[in-house]
Amino acid sequence: MITSPLRDDMKTEVCSLNSEMSQTTHLKSGEDVHISPKQNASYSNGSHPISAPNRIEAVLCYENNCGTQKYLEPVISDAANDVNMEAEPNTLPVTKKMRQQKEITFQDIYREEYDDDDDDFEDSDWEPSQEEPKKWFCTNCTMVNLDDVLHCDICGEYKDSEILSLGFFASDVAREADHAEFKSEVRDGYKGSYTCKSEVDNRTAVGYDERMLLHSEVEMKSQPHPERPDRLRAIMASLSVAGIFPGRCTPISGREITKEELEMVHPMEHIEAVELTSSMVSSYFTSDTYANEHSACAARLAAGLCADLTTAIMEGHAKNGFALVRPPGHHAGVKQVMGFCLHNNAAVAALAAQRANAKKVLIVDWDVHHGNGTQEIFEANKSVLYISLHRHEGGRFYPGTGSADEVGRLGAEGYCVNIPWKCGGVGDSDYLFAFQQIVLPIASEFAPDLTIISAGFDAARGDPLGCCDVTPAGFARMTHLLTALSNGRLLVILEGGYNLRSISSSATAVIKVLLGETPKFEPGSVVPTKAGLQTVMEVLQIQMKFWPNLESNLARLQSEWPSFSFQNRKTVHKLLNKKRRLLTPVWWRWGRKRLLYDLLYGKLGSKAKRRARCWP
Repeated sequence: MITSPLRDDMKTEVCSLNSEMSQTTHLKSGEDVHISPKQNASYSNGSHPISAPNRIEAVLCYENNCGTQKYLEPVISDAANDVNMEAEPNTLPVTKKMRQQKEITFQDIYREEYDDDDDDFEDSDWEPSQEEPKKWFCTNCTMVNLDDVLHCDICGEYKDSEILSLGFFASDVAREADHAEFKSEVRDGYKGSYTCKSEVDNRTAVGYDERMLLHSEVEMKSQPHPERPDRLRAIMASLSVAGIFPGRCTPISGREITKEELEMVHPMEHIEAVELTSSMVSSYFTSDTYANEHSACAARLAAGLCADLTTAIMEGHAKNGFALVRPPGHHAGVKQVMGFCLHNNAAVAALAAQRANAKKVLIVDWDVHHGNGTQEIFEANKSVLYISLHRHEGGRFYPGTGSADEVGRLGAEGYCVNIPWKCGGVGDSDYLFAFQQIVLPIASEFAPDLTIISAGFDAARGDPLGCCDVTPAGFARMTHLLTALSNGRLLVILEGGYNLRSISSSATAVIKVLLGETPKFEPGSVVPTKAGLQTVMEVLQIQMKFWPNLESNLARLQSEWPSFSFQNRKTVHKLLNKKRRLLTPVWWRWGRKRLLYDLLYGKLGSKAKRRARCWP
């Protein structure tokens, strides 16, 4: 269960627990959820227990509809500690140490860097008004705004945005009077915007099924969940307005993957845990990974579409493809459900390619979060090369894995390549620089028969979770560079991305490349930041042991280091300052602590934060 960073900055309250309730809580509909930190979590629906491969570490207290989030202390296995827990059933203060013990979630991305600031001040002098201010949630980024504000304070989206019907083409300042006329104008403009190859050369397939929209969070929270059906709606609206799909692409009908196919990636225990959620109105595998009665079907459809697209490409029925699927998959490990992901779609696609006679498969994961699940599945497999570019920050960024020295194991060392960014705000230049120096040299030597992109667009400019700065043109350029591999056989699978304008414009730009567009690019414009260059050089030093062709790149960069002219980071400062404003409790902005807010998050606060971060 992911919650809003704006509602959680006040001190967490823990519901009082008696000895019996320290083991059991309730779903809204009354079903019991058994919590056992030493064993697998177990849901129950009536008299039928449902075993899940993950612990549930955070649940909601629905008694008296209080909606308070309860974090349960890890249970120590020895008897002495068990007795101590039973002897102290009363409310416990939530300390900083306890917060650090709970499972890291996407929610922590918002809060971890600034949580200490909120603990330094007492809120006892603040008196809330009698009437709670009216608010609305931004369609584009889900953030909360006051009712009298016409544009989102975070992303600038118009209050009555039409992004779900017009995609990223929708005006961000007003409503379109005539949708039909507007769509006609957009399509006319797009006809000459890119030059397509012949119809035989293109054959771009798109996999989509409306039943995946039924996967959604049932419980009403104080803020919409970022992984929501609107993500696909916005992309489909953009493609429709542009006349790209349906129209220029070949549709692939949805098929639910079979258990036999899934068993090649996940054990039956994992598969059955996901399947059994179809008997529950609402459930959670982890505090931010929900399921409803339609989620298992949506996950089967997503995996099935990825497998069928792969087969179509390998058999020559399509040149390339885009899987518009959800729930995403790259955090789903062998036995693990986490990070909004249920089944690992990229892994399913890779193994489907090998069944279709692909000897070697390359997976490039540019989602802003490390694909820990995909890495786990293939870290001992020399036939699948996994390359991930992600925000890492020394393990402090979700999910904490993906350091440069994670290179594979059991004889497959070097077939796992991690490019971990040291800080937020990473943009086009750093990504393209890493492609030139690491991704393409390794991929070319590997010579894959199929290339799969785990395309998360949460590294895009404006994304509320990623806080990076990659543009649609940047994603298009990376896609174009990868089309030179595998004789053009390329499958793009949607992963993350939670700003609707960013995800829809970026996905459209990528599909235009699949259709034959050659994005504009000036080779001399790729100038990395200092932190980006440091990351690339560290990865080169590690990976050249397994890929000798990288040694010349490292030597050249070392010699050029003194004369390097690094990219200006002013835009990154602005981006992260905007994130900093997002992290502040909303009531500070209009309450009696406005002065304190200005002091902490104004010029003084910005300078202090800047010194604490890894600025180049």
